[in-house]
Amino acid sequence: MSAAENGVTKTDSNPGMKLFKVGKVKVVYEFEQEPLDELEFEFTDNISVFDKVIPTNIPSKGESLCRTSTFWFKRADNMGILTHFISIPAPNRMRVKKVDIINDYSKINGSTKNYLIPLEFICRYYVAGSLHNRLTSGKLDQTEVGFGSGAKIEYGTELPEPFIEVTTKLEPVDRTISLEEAKKISGLSQDEYDNICNTILTLDEKVNSEIKSRGLIHVDGKKEFAFDRERNLMLIDTFGTADEDRFWDREKYENGEFVELSKEYVRQHYKKIGYYDLLARARDAGEPEPDILPLDDVTVESVSKLYISLFEKITGQRFRDE
Repeated sequence: MSAAENGVTKTDSNPGMKLFKVGKVKVVYEFEQEPLDELEFEFTDNISVFDKVIPTNIPSKGESLCRTSTFWFKRADNMGILTHFISIPAPNRMRVKKVDIINDYSKINGSTKNYLIPLEFICRYYVAGSLHNRLTSGKLDQTEVGFGSGAKIEYGTELPEPFIEVTTKLEPVDRTISLEEAKKISGLSQDEYDNICNTILTLDEKVNSEIKSRGLIHVDGKKEFAFDRERNLMLIDTFGTADEDRFWDREKYENGEFVELSKEYVRQHYKKIGYYDLLARARDAGEPEPDILPLDDVTVESVSKLYISLFEKITGQRFRDE
């Protein structure tokens, strides 16, 4: 599939590289000569919601995500957590270690090395998003997330304890799965699964502490992992950004408001204009899905400012020197 067919705007690669993979918002290149065990991510200005690439670019989005994720990878490295991060050769490009992507679960077992663990780990700290929908609809029992059976739960309620759940990573549509299925398809032992959860909580303790001092609340976020060539756990992809995580303005939250400072802002836009309801009905009925509409100029400017502002709040750094 070409970059154009996938809806992603691809820029020219650096000399000595060739296209490896095109994602919704990242283009990945591999090296034609040494180092063959490395990849380079290009963070585009594309944005996607509901598994749809929006036909609108968001100025500075790619750079803000790349630099935000680089900030957190360096924090993780300082904490002694192994990551795939190598360097940031350009503001919107990241050099990383290469691992195998194994789509056939039957080829993964407890001895497999140097591969992407085909799971996404979502850690939630507040009742928001799909978690709120599942709790209020009864699809998820509130006791499963630490509440008592008679507790009153509202949007924005802080969870009694962090709630980690797992979805598939390499399937056409990601789905939430049980612990047993997660271990089965990924080749993880219980100890390895527990190590991933402990790593997430350790990382998030750092994330939550830092951003709280800068006026933010970390609501939830996803992380991905791999094993290296010695089967050591390795943090990969990106994390702690406006795309992977949900943040709220702390002062507004304490006054009863939920001001979205993440990609959720864009999801809410499409819900307000009715697109999400049309998409959900089509998916439920197995009918052709409606094309997602481009964003208007005013919304584009607001979203661009949101990504830049969040970078500055998360990192404490200026996006551009004045």
